[in-house]
Amino acid sequence: MMKALISGLATLVFSISILNAAHAADDDLYKEAMVAAGYAAFQHRCIACHSMESSKNSFGPSLHGVIGREAGSLPRYSYSKAMKKASFIWDDNYLRDWIADNESFLPGTRMRHVAISDITEQDYLLAFIKTLE
Repeated sequence: MMKALISGLATLVFSISILNAAHAADDDLYKEAMVAAGYAAFQHRCIACHSMESSKNSFGPSLHGVIGREAGSLPRYSYSKAMKKASFIWDDNYLRDWIADNESFLPGTRMRHVAISDITEQDYLLAFIKTLE
């Protein structure tokens, strides 16, 4: 009886570890899909004005390392007066507000109105932008 119990527990532990590994693989696939969709959205919506390279600004500032960066602080970029006066650190929430309606978020910005109001597309973009570090 004890042998059967130990064997059953070993089988259960083994099964749980397999399920955890499968779940982790699913999480990795999900994250990869989010980043890929975000890259596609970035190519469609952002690349015309923003670089992904840390040392290259374009019409807009580079978005490399934007998460955790103080607003209006990237060297070698000429920000609007409104952005220079802004006092926040870019994080998920600020970026989400920015891409949803940048003109309302920060009146006086020079960036043309973006208006990506679809939460899923915002999620995709944020997933991709987080990889630019």
